[in-house]
Amino acid sequence: MSELQLLLWMSVIHVVGLIAVAVLMIPALRDEEPPAEQEGGSSDDGWGNLPIRPPAPSRWPGGGIPLPDAEQSRVRLRGPGRIADRLSHPQRRRVREPERQPVRAR
Repeated sequence: MSELQLLLWMSVIHVVGLIAVAVLMIPALRDEEPPAEQEGGSSDDGWGNLPIRPPAPSRWPGGGIPLPDAEQSRVRLRGPGRIADRLSHPQRRRVREPERQPVRAR
């Protein structure tokens, strides 16, 4: 193919694409109002467009059940200073000394 034919094909494809986009966008951009509702019809007509109702009151008291094992933590996270300074460090285990070997006297 020559360069002129290739350019012509590319131009035609782009024009067809632009026409397709225009055909799809025209209905979306129209400013028509929906058809008037028929007499006797309601606003929901079975499609779930009912007004939102407030939720039913709960039977449970607010706040939930207190936990039996709820205890205060040892350190408050919001207090001033570093948390590591407030925690007590566990004691280290003693290092066992190696047993002494008796020295032979000559």
